[in-house]
Amino acid sequence: MTSLLPHAEDKARVVEQMFDRVAGRYDLLNRMLTFGMDIGWRRAAVRSLRTDSGARVLDVACGTGDLCRDLESAGAVAIGIDFSAGMLASAHTTAPLVRGDALRLPFPDASFAGLTCGFALRNFTALGTFFDECARVLRPGARFAFLDVAEPPNPIARAVHGVWFRRVVPIVGGIVSDRRAYAYLPASTAYLPQTAQLVLDIAHHGFEQIEHRVLGAGAAQLVTGARA
Repeated sequence: MTSLLPHAEDKARVVEQMFDRVAGRYDLLNRMLTFGMDIGWRRAAVRSLRTDSGARVLDVACGTGDLCRDLESAGAVAIGIDFSAGMLASAHTTAPLVRGDALRLPFPDASFAGLTCGFALRNFTALGTFFDECARVLRPGARFAFLDVAEPPNPIARAVHGVWFRRVVPIVGGIVSDRRAYAYLPASTAYLPQTAQLVLDIAHHGFEQIEHRVLGAGAAQLVTGARA
């Protein structure tokens, strides 16, 4: 499985090129491979922000704009940023979109009332730097919501999920889009810290009131909290 993961020095370039390749059918495969559950997961992330109407919220690694659309539907003023030109070109949202690096966010300090990031933590080359940047651009007390994949805690559910995620997903992804990309995505969970370590890491970078919850019987996880 690790052979599917790029070397550290190549990761940013490889991941960017991968998302450029799959952008055109990314939304279709998200719906297919999660049986549409990803829609509810994103809405749960947006609700967890508890922002007022008109609040300015940044969606990091916005991709095709799914979370931006949900943020706008909830009354927020969304701004998206992603480093994949292909994903931004395939976006379907009225929110302003910026091509940029999540590790060097091109925004002033304390400029957002909320921040979301969907299914991208494992794609960053330096999670600590990412957390620092999130803390920098958020106002004190502003909330964040990080949504990503997970492993179900129940042994039976974990076994079924493992077959689906690591065997079926690459096959379906290869038929509809790009097999290597959809083999990387399950393998990339190796980049994610375990839950306790992830919560500690986030707290260490300027956040508090951190909560972790599982979604979809454990197939996804939502980590929320506030800027200290």
